[in-house]
Amino acid sequence: MQDKLPKRSEVAKELTWRLEDIYPDEAQWEKEKNETLAIADEISTFAGKLGDSAETLLKVLELNEKLELLFARVFGYAHMRQDEDTANAKYQGMEQVAMSVYVQLGEKTSFVSPEILDISDEKMEQFKKDAPGLSRYEVMIKEIRRKRAHTLSPEFEQLLASTGEMQEAPERCFSMLTDADLKFPSVEDSEGKEVQLSNGRFVPVQMSKDRELRKRAFEAFYKRYEEFKNVLAATYDAEVKSRIFNAKARKYNSTFEAAVDGNNVDPKVCDRLFEAVHNNLDKMHRYVELRKKLLGVDELHMYDVYVSMVNDFDMEVDYEKAKEISLEALAPLGEDYLEIVKEAYENRWIDVVENEGKRSGAYSSGVYGVHPYMLLNYNNTLEDVFTLVHEMGHSMHTWYSDHEQTIIDAEYKIFVAEVASTTNEILLYNYLKDRAKTKEEKAYIINHFLEGFKGTLYRQTMFEEFERKTNAMAENGEPLTAESLTKVYYNLNKEYFGEAMVSDPLIANEWSRIPHFYYNFYVYQYATSYAASVAIANRILKEGAPAAEQFKKFLKSGCTQDPVSLLKIAGVDLTTAQPIEDALKVFGDAIAEMEELYKD
Repeated sequence: MQDKLPKRSEVAKELTWRLEDIYPDEAQWEKEKNETLAIADEISTFAGKLGDSAETLLKVLELNEKLELLFARVFGYAHMRQDEDTANAKYQGMEQVAMSVYVQLGEKTSFVSPEILDISDEKMEQFKKDAPGLSRYEVMIKEIRRKRAHTLSPEFEQLLASTGEMQEAPERCFSMLTDADLKFPSVEDSEGKEVQLSNGRFVPVQMSKDRELRKRAFEAFYKRYEEFKNVLAATYDAEVKSRIFNAKARKYNSTFEAAVDGNNVDPKVCDRLFEAVHNNLDKMHRYVELRKKLLGVDELHMYDVYVSMVNDFDMEVDYEKAKEISLEALAPLGEDYLEIVKEAYENRWIDVVENEGKRSGAYSSGVYGVHPYMLLNYNNTLEDVFTLVHEMGHSMHTWYSDHEQTIIDAEYKIFVAEVASTTNEILLYNYLKDRAKTKEEKAYIINHFLEGFKGTLYRQTMFEEFERKTNAMAENGEPLTAESLTKVYYNLNKEYFGEAMVSDPLIANEWSRIPHFYYNFYVYQYATSYAASVAIANRILKEGAPAAEQFKKFLKSGCTQDPVSLLKIAGVDLTTAQPIEDALKVFGDAIAEMEELYKD
């Protein structure tokens, strides 16, 4: 890890993504931005006419498809430019313009869904006969009509659409504060050397074997967030209030019901997750006890959560080696899969290292008709290798879906969005564990798996409980304040980690730094996806090519079926709790394997 972050201009070109694949220059971005507005204006001239004829409906849907193709590029380019350096005023402005255009497009096309709903079933069937081209939009039409009970009149749909930019404000404020404005102090390690903290560096520092550094970093980091707890609480409260507004406007019983219906998923899937996890908290507590034993500490604190339990082994992996490992680990998915991964590496689909102002974390972002892009903040840790294959999984899902489906059918639901990425992680875990040369190396890999499992299935379920509890509080008229939010979070933390963990009071502020709490009930899908991925990866490793082909068929399917049905293509049935129970058993087995390695 570098002592000082480079400026964006100082990062080697080969370690940056090539956004010129979208636009050769910003003049072209400006041109297509204006073109999207012109198309939206043309679409708006058909307001009140979609039920007139099959030809009219087909014309509007074709224009809408062209609009989506152009705006995917317009918005993708702007938001990735801003993420390169969130403090860059020019790109802040570009992203704001793109968001403003998004709202305008929504306003001008908001009549389309309610007018499609107003067409009777009999007339729609006749339209399909009169204009065979409508078959291209079958999935889209079906999805719109599925939401009939929650779609408003054209006038009210337009009004709701006009609030879009306002409702994006809480997440934007959170991002601007935590990524651009919030500065963290440097802390000294046990030898007196200063280490600069940032959002991107916090977890790598928490993985350090220097316990004094971990403690000082933990305290400095969360005390800094505590200084802003009231504004962050108000920001989160605004996010929840906007969800409540939308849920009520669309006649849903709760914000959670509204969110999962958007994915066409039964809320019982999440309820089954909660039940299975709570029934298996003993495994999480057993893991915490094992961590305390292997670290050899009298008290296990929250700043001891990320450091490896294997004290006598470390693994540093530079980016070039990580690329080699990823290709070997993902080989069970077939040569066609690997060829696309190689293309991503060779043609700069990835923004690799952290720089001043760069957005924290990692993501994959698809631009239909171009290729997916990946943002990383690579720091040469084993965790970074897993992040690389994770984001590559997202990108491969996008690539396959985009190449097999139209833009209308390519955008898979959020519910299945984490399956490809976590399947890749499980394949990487098995690859590394099977090739471990020593007891210490094997233990180090198992440790990472346990950490990932804890962080994905248990931690994300805990996050989801926080989100559901706080949304319910607001729906019941209870105020969301810094005090009430920290209390809910602290109690959940104690319940999940158990008696062997000292839940340091500062951990109660962790809720205030989690960007996913602005993603409208996204996080539980990490957990359900992880459970599905364990099952898929195990099938691929046991059955070989046939299971891999089924998995790729799932990747190619976009949103052509509901998410639970799509997972059945890959051999997973989430209408039962069995995949979650099976995954939790794998966690228990890995704990037992680690205990056996250190049974003395």
